[in-house]
This record gives sequence, C-alpha cells and structure tokens, in this order.
Amino acid sequence: MDMKATEFAPDLSIRGVTPPLRLSDFKLIAFDMDSTLINIECVDEIADMVGRKAEVAAITEAAMQGETGDYKESLRQRVALLQGVSEADMEAIYRRRLQLNPGAAELVAACKKAGLKVLLVSGGFTHFTDRVRDRLGIDYTRANVLEVQNGRLTGRMVDQAWGDICDGEEKRTMLLETCALLGISPRQAIAMGDGANDLPMMGEVGLSVAFHAKSPVREFANVCINSGGLDRLLTIFQS
Repeated sequence: MDMKATEFAPDLSIRGVTPPLRLSDFKLIAFDMDSTLINIECVDEIADMVGRKAEVAAITEAAMQGETGDYKESLRQRVALLQGVSEADMEAIYRRRLQLNPGAAELVAACKKAGLKVLLVSGGFTHFTDRVRDRLGIDYTRANVLEVQNGRLTGRMVDQAWGDICDGEEKRTMLLETCALLGISPRQAIAMGDGANDLPMMGEVGLSVAFHAKSPVREFANVCINSGGLDRLLTIFQS
C-alpha cells in the first residue's frame, strides 16, 4: 500500500514503498552529481568563465526537464561553448563555487556504514567527479572527460573505453554493470537524481529518489525530497 505524503512529512512524498525500510536490505546506492550531490551544474559554471552561462544554462535546463530529444547532442553543444576555459578557471570553480549539498556526506557515510557500495554516475566531468569521489570515499564513478590542450578546453570531449558520453542510457548501463560486479539484483539498489537523464537508471532499481527534482523525476520516483538535505532519505529507514 502506498504511503501518502501527509502521513509522513509534507516535504517528503512517498509512493510504491511503505516505510520503515531497512537500509541494510540494499547493497548499492547510485547518485547523480550536479544539483544532487553538489549544489551547482558544473557545465553552467564553466560557461560563466567565458560569458556564456545564460546560453548554456538554458540548454541544461531543457535537458534536465526532458525537453531535449538527443541528450548527447545537447551536451556536445554546451561543451563546444566552453572552448578556451583554462584549467585554472576549472580549479577555481571547484574551490570557490562547488559545495556538497546539505546531507550529502551524512547520507554517504550512513550508506557505507550499512554496508552499501556507492556509485557516482554523472553527465558532468571527471575534473569534478574525481574530486567528489575522493572527498566522499565513493567506490565507483562514470563521467565525461573534457579535452584539454595547452592548458585550455578545446570544446570537445574525449572518447573512453566504455563509449563517448555518459547520458541517461550510460548511467543505466553503469548501474547494471556495477550490480553485476557486486553479484546483486538491481532491485537491491537505490538511485538518486534530479533530472530526466536520471530516469533510465531510476527505472531499474528497488528504490528511486528524486532530490529537489524536475517534474518528470518527481512524477516517477518512489521518494521525493522536496526540501531539506539528502540525508532526509534516512528518515524512511529503520534506525
């Protein structure tokens, strides 16, 4: 039986599952990064360094709302507008603008304590995912690589062994590959995100979580955290 939002908390809506659950029944949690684990959309902030934030942010918003037919082409368009940004600018974004969202460290720590592995799958860039991985002790990551020549972005991405761009389908693939590696069912996984490109992986797991999300994600997810931090998720589990 679905649990009504008003039965639990006005800013935490739940459907398709009945709390309290046991966190230890899950073995993997997968996170989106931009606007989920962290407070910014990195591609928009990079674009700000060359005066193109508004242009890029509009494309990002359309992609996150699911209004872009081809996510990969959308990302290529945005990355092309980043040409000329320096590695020093990229580092300044990480140091001055990127922050973990409230509750991120607490949720990851609680999941690890309960025996879950942690996966970060991002349509963003390894310059940031690698640092967030190291900061939080994340086990697995997949993200895109920006091409750099002579210390500046070229406006292109680098193909990787698994493919060209981490879009929604690649997030789904990485989730399923990680489950297979761990010898678990995808139903033993949690997936947490905010944008339409998170829906493919959210459709595979036992518990899907929308965090301050776009409307297509809120309409789909088992749990919607509409205010507060990521660690609000812990309130649906038995202590």
